[in-house]
Amino acid sequence: MTAPLHAVVTGGGSGIGAAVAVSLLKEGHQVTLMGRNLQRLQAQQQRLGDVAVQVCDVGDEASVSAAFAAIAPVDLLINNAGQVETAPLAKTSLEAWQRMLNVNLTGTFLCSRAVIPAMRERGFGRIVNVASTAGLKGYAYVAAYCAAKHGVVGMTRALALELAKSGITVNAVCPGYTETEIVATAIETIQAKTGRTADEALAELAKANPQGRLIAPEEVAASVLWLTRPEAGGVNGQAIAICGGETA
Repeated sequence: MTAPLHAVVTGGGSGIGAAVAVSLLKEGHQVTLMGRNLQRLQAQQQRLGDVAVQVCDVGDEASVSAAFAAIAPVDLLINNAGQVETAPLAKTSLEAWQRMLNVNLTGTFLCSRAVIPAMRERGFGRIVNVASTAGLKGYAYVAAYCAAKHGVVGMTRALALELAKSGITVNAVCPGYTETEIVATAIETIQAKTGRTADEALAELAKANPQGRLIAPEEVAASVLWLTRPEAGGVNGQAIAICGGETA
């Protein structure tokens, strides 16, 4: 396959998704951003220029079916949409538990399922799931999120084997704490619950990375871009940690 290919980035309204979109555009691909918030998507469209936008709730089967039916066949799927909520397990409601599974895991399943048939027909496809170091280890107070991201990694490995002879690869990237709205919210939560300053809260998160820093969205995007390239065709079923050695 040669460029331009059609790439879909879920959760494309900000953070890692927006950074991935920039890298794909620079590679010459056609990009469709998906997300629940049309205003955010349109803001990225205005900033990036030549991208399409499509409203989609990845955790809703009907919404996913309608969204993918409305766009061109997909060559590159970046399952980036995600959400974090923090609470001790004993205080985690069933609704919160289901919400974390739905957005982070079921959404990845539904979007992948939507694109696989056409990828099979063309004999080519790249699915890259943005998981997390929370898919490789545990973190306190985010059991539901960890369970969902572990599920994403497990599904990645299973689907990679299922599609291994089809020309489709399936991989995951697993960022550590990254400079996104999710981490900004985590900092606010630490401040509210501990009385620490924003700088102290940031330092607490950064020290999880042996390099003593947060990961930049562009670093995650670079790994995603590499996995979409033809020369990465032998990389399949992998969960690549981008965390400065946290999971080493």
